[in-house]
Amino acid sequence: MPSATPPSLRKHPQGDAERRHYWIEGQSFPAQALGAGLHVVATPIGNLGDITLRALGTLAAADLILAEDTRVSRRLLTHFGISAPLQPYHEHNAAEMRPRVLARLAEGAAVALISDAGTPLVSDPGYKLVRDAAEEGYRIHPIPGASAVLAGLVAAALPTDRFFFEGFLPTKSGARRARAEALRAVPGTLVFFETGPRLAASLADLAAVLGERPAAVTRELTKTFEEVRRGTLGELASAYAEAANPPKGEIVVLVGPPGEEPPLEAEDVDQQLRNALGHLSVKDAAASIAQATGLPRRDLYRRALELAGATGER
Repeated sequence: MPSATPPSLRKHPQGDAERRHYWIEGQSFPAQALGAGLHVVATPIGNLGDITLRALGTLAAADLILAEDTRVSRRLLTHFGISAPLQPYHEHNAAEMRPRVLARLAEGAAVALISDAGTPLVSDPGYKLVRDAAEEGYRIHPIPGASAVLAGLVAAALPTDRFFFEGFLPTKSGARRARAEALRAVPGTLVFFETGPRLAASLADLAAVLGERPAAVTRELTKTFEEVRRGTLGELASAYAEAANPPKGEIVVLVGPPGEEPPLEAEDVDQQLRNALGHLSVKDAAASIAQATGLPRRDLYRRALELAGATGER
């Protein structure tokens, strides 16, 4: 029978077996003993109700929990009354921590790895630890759960049979466009993480390189102010550029695969050329839009000359 004593009133026992409990709505549940090895545990991306029972049991029974930011993870563990030892593991201390963690694994410990939110190793530190543990012969236990990548993908209304997760694009426009060009032929939906202040500029760069593909911006997934906004890349770029303030929260951007673009009208091509002429020469603007749309560069160059002449640009 689960205990009904809330964590705030429960005495903290010294025995290790008594520590291995987790709490749900005021009731305590015992956690089963874990097998030795590295347990890679997914945690909620916002809604604490998305934690799995297996994840709770794993965290409660772990000999050690490694967290990207212990302050963030402590709130999750406190909410569920989990008191397993917690230590930081992030990109700044990973080289120092890995030998220590491997030593614990060599002793037969059950070590749990979590990130700030979602599935560890997805744009979070941890890959090298998993690699080294696997090379040493220790078992890797995946504990699946929430993922912003998959949550955004299923909400975007874009093809899901193939997708490519890129993570964060470069911060500078030139490098961002170069990376977008490298991804242009990927035969699947593209998935990016982005920040609010950079969102409009990133969408504009993606539109300039990839063309008017269908896309979606998903924000604050699973949280109170969850938002999914769909449109073409150009439409979304304009909408966020015209917003009074950049959006807040965690953002996932999804872009449809090649061949999903709606047919380009002459007005659309002209608008893309005007946008490009705002920061490129006529020659470079024509080349950029030719790459993005597949239209003949010679025709685009002639039209760019006309538009530049009409605006007094060169």
